[in-house]
Amino acid sequence: MIKWLVAAPLAALLAMSASAANDEQHHAHPAPEKLGEVKFATACAVAVKPAFDRALALLHSFAYSLSEQAFRAVSLGDPGCAMAHWGMAMTHYHQLWEPPTDDLRTGKQQIALAEKIGGGTPRERQFIAALGEYYRDAATPALRAQRYASAMARVAATNSTDTEAQIFYALALIATASPTDKTHANQKRAADILEPIYRRQPQHPGLAHYLIHAYDSAELAPRGLAAARAYALIAPSAPHALHMPSHIFTRLGLWNDSIASNLAARAAAHAQGDLGEELHAMDYLTYAYLQRGRFAEAQRLVGEARSMTGLPASQFKIGYAATAMPVRLAIERHDWNGAASLEPLPGLPPQVVALVYWARALGHARATTSSSALNDIEKLRARLSELRNSGNAYWATQVDVMLKEAEAWSFAGDRRMDQAVASLRSAADVEDGIEKLPVTPGPIVPAREQLGELLLLLKQPQQALREFQAALLLSPGRHGAIAGAITAAEQIGDTRTANQLRAQLH
Repeated sequence: MIKWLVAAPLAALLAMSASAANDEQHHAHPAPEKLGEVKFATACAVAVKPAFDRALALLHSFAYSLSEQAFRAVSLGDPGCAMAHWGMAMTHYHQLWEPPTDDLRTGKQQIALAEKIGGGTPRERQFIAALGEYYRDAATPALRAQRYASAMARVAATNSTDTEAQIFYALALIATASPTDKTHANQKRAADILEPIYRRQPQHPGLAHYLIHAYDSAELAPRGLAAARAYALIAPSAPHALHMPSHIFTRLGLWNDSIASNLAARAAAHAQGDLGEELHAMDYLTYAYLQRGRFAEAQRLVGEARSMTGLPASQFKIGYAATAMPVRLAIERHDWNGAASLEPLPGLPPQVVALVYWARALGHARATTSSSALNDIEKLRARLSELRNSGNAYWATQVDVMLKEAEAWSFAGDRRMDQAVASLRSAADVEDGIEKLPVTPGPIVPAREQLGELLLLLKQPQQALREFQAALLLSPGRHGAIAGAITAAEQIGDTRTANQLRAQLH
């Protein structure tokens, strides 16, 4: 037989290959699921332990819906498995995202069932009690998160050799880190916990995932590159694992890597019907395309997002991405008329609808024939009051920055240049002192980059170059800041700096 194959005419071999290919297509199976390696000791029935570990692996990659379904299947397989209900409750605590919109009801019901059944070991009861601290009452999300973190600190101390206790405590530290702490104390503590375990368990999805989050800052991003390169290979079946590396890529200005990461994440999320994750990847992808000057591709992507009708815009992750994408496109391309004509989706949270009013205000103020931005500035001011009254300090600060920026460009449109510069400088100083949330790749355009633009318009290239360079320290590789810095350097005759910057655009 082997000899016949060797002597067979080429046409026969091609026909056999085509037949084999067709046969393979008819009998094709999906690629084996790959979510990483997780082992969580429980007192649950032996038969459900592999399913429990799979559910936990999904949880570590923030595949919340699939993880909840998997934990539910575990509970059906072993009704006495209290930890299955703990797992379902964990899927409703989105530690690094906005609080869930179900008003805690589902998670609270599940943790109550876990408490009623009772963990089979003291360790299980500790995990259940710790999560119970989050669901105990309707206090503010920040207070509930801090209570949970304190409880997980005790679980980690009591179970010092238990991998999952340490990992969940590290995640709680990241989740409760102050966005105004520029020393990143919590993130560094979390990384110190995670790094040694990661060296021992390099295929654990949570370790690579949470290291990326721990290092998601301008200061720490270079330390996160190894985990970013690894995570997508550890858990390629999870769309979030394909997307997460782009957090580090974005911080470092590695736009081609970010594009590849989010193309894969979007395709996987779409195949799994995960709308939130698909739009999240599309937003990061739009941002990366714009930084590479690939405007046609960014425009096509925004068009695809706009064709998605009936979006549940009240869900922060969905509403933010669907809103930010067209805002990014208009503002980064200096399409001021397009920015002025943007309309918010119905049902947006106040911090998201503020993006639209901010873009409209800038559009009105900066269009060739500028018009009053005051109406949109008043709407921004109303959203700021709403956020302050609700106690949402983080987003109140971010919207206050947007308000200062909008007022600055309105001042500039009225030729009140000293006030314009002062307002933008104030916005930049505030923005530089606060970290972004994981759900966003960053401000649409950093305030300090806008300050550089304004100073260029005022024919102050030396000062403009200084602001652009400062902006690039926090947001490396941004197309607008590099282009502005090149212009400023050329205007002051600094050809060496201009040429160094120009190389970054290619």
